Amino acid sequence: MSNNDSMTGRVLALAGLLQALTQVRQLAETGTAEDARVRPIADSIFRIDSASVTAVYGNRHAVARGLSLLKSYLQDEDKDETLSKMAVTVFQLERRFMDEPSTIDAVQNGIRTLQREAHNGEYNDPDTLRKLGDLYSNTISKLKPNVMVQGNPQYLNRPDVVAEIRAMLLGALRAAVLWRQMGGTLWDFLIRRRAMLAAIEAL
Repeated sequence: MSNNDSMTGRVLALAGLLQALTQVRQLAETGTAEDARVRPIADSIFRIDSASVTAVYGNRHAVARGLSLLKSYLQDEDKDETLSKMAVTVFQLERRFMDEPSTIDAVQNGIRTLQREAHNGEYNDPDTLRKLGDLYSNTISKLKPNVMVQGNPQYLNRPDVVAEIRAMLLGALRAAVLWRQMGGTLWDFLIRRRAMLAAIEAL
């Protein structure tokens, strides 16, 4: 894999992470999410053995919102500090997750079970999202740090909303793992901004 391919993979993974977290915030604040942006995040959780990061999300257009947010961040435009803090926490959680083989096994086994149960390969239906939320609650939620989600108590007290939030957090964690697998490090944000922007422009 060339350096360009590696950077493209990192950028797409970061876009997936940001898109997942924007849906977390939207759910917490309004109680609803956008199906077109939820679907590729939910699908990515089940595409464990895909040949590329693009294949994980289906195509680059599926994470267009995330790419736009990443571009704005790298250009120091319209920074969302709350979203940035959530992303940093997800990166920290990913490191802890990868140090817990038993949790990795539990998550992978849970995903494979849900994959067999899913109706016609549809992973963004309410029942599958609820079960993904339960999987996150029973595994990832036990690790530290916890991703703090703020929003409207009216929606954060609804079990269906909380389950979908957790499903999207699982998708964000999946993206963080992908980013690391593609060679991503925190140095990317310090010394590789120009290369990341070029990869976004190429996409």
